[in-house]
Amino acid sequence: MLDLSAPAVVADPYPHFERERERAEVAWHEPTGMFLTFSHAAASEVLRTRRLGRIWHDREPAAYLEPFNLLHRNQMMENEPPDHTRLRRLVAGAFARGHLERLRPRVVTLATDLLDQVDPAGFDVLAEYAEPLPVLVIAELLGVPSTLVPELRGWSQAIVRMYEPAPPPEVVEEAVRAATEFAESVRELARDRAHHPRDDLVSHLVAAGEGDARLSEDEVVASVVLLLNAGHEASVNVFGNGLVAMLRHGLRPGADTALAVEEMLRYDSALQLFERTATEDVTVRGVRIEAGQKIAALLGAANRDPAVFADPDTFDVRRDPNPHLAFGAGLHFCLGAPLARMELVESVGLLFERFPDLGLVGEPEPRGTFVLRGYRSVKVGST
Repeated sequence: MLDLSAPAVVADPYPHFERERERAEVAWHEPTGMFLTFSHAAASEVLRTRRLGRIWHDREPAAYLEPFNLLHRNQMMENEPPDHTRLRRLVAGAFARGHLERLRPRVVTLATDLLDQVDPAGFDVLAEYAEPLPVLVIAELLGVPSTLVPELRGWSQAIVRMYEPAPPPEVVEEAVRAATEFAESVRELARDRAHHPRDDLVSHLVAAGEGDARLSEDEVVASVVLLLNAGHEASVNVFGNGLVAMLRHGLRPGADTALAVEEMLRYDSALQLFERTATEDVTVRGVRIEAGQKIAALLGAANRDPAVFADPDTFDVRRDPNPHLAFGAGLHFCLGAPLARMELVESVGLLFERFPDLGLVGEPEPRGTFVLRGYRSVKVGST
């Protein structure tokens, strides 16, 4: 039985996915109490089937975990229509106010400034470049004060560690603390913007909608926290995972950085598991999922499926087409995908433009987590 928390699986899940895929596209996984998918077709079906929904259930003990539960109960990613439709429409409407292209020159400026401060002989590309850049970008997009930026990464990492199988008590305690502090800070900001609106996303969310469609304060807080978390967490891990793979293979982005970024997204997925609950009986690739049962799309397994990707274990900076599922699919397709792609194209391109002979310095330090896969530290330098 595949153990998702086993050190060997966490270190390199792909050979294990391959073996499981040869046995079945969809299989019951007793340790997690859900079905798992191992093929691209099965994962796609799970993500697109409306009878498989995101149904949030408060974590227990509910009273103790209320700060964590509050942020998830009220966000669009954990809801289905009609609540999901209302939340996503208002968030998407604010998100589409010309912010993306307005931010592109700012992304280039921020990335350039960060690279100006590193030591070419050796620096931690995550801590000094990949982590601060998306935090600064999403904070600027939302209108979060720069004084909060140093706290955001810590709060985010503490919260997302709760997504791993069976988090230990110290992780739970830290997540509750982080969720409390994060929510309090965003709530204070939202109340300020209600009285003193600006041209930023928090102000737009506070003002969005009319009557029953208006976001409640809890929904504004949860939406902002979701955007702050997702707006930089995935970008950092995609950058780190993809860069390590590229450098280990002695590769460079090539003439089309956008193609290389898509391969970074595919090759070593930052998000490995995304679960759904059957709202009624449904069949996925011939396997019956009964109402109330859970099934998880293993995105990393889908993105290495040889039925879809030629030589799936090869990092190919020119791979095209590249129908990976790194951003999900269907109703819950990642709203921030265009922003993430833009940030990655600009930051990866600038990094190799500045340091064309970039190489790894020592061995990268992995985070040691399965669901959200990434590195704690990646040291690089000019070779």
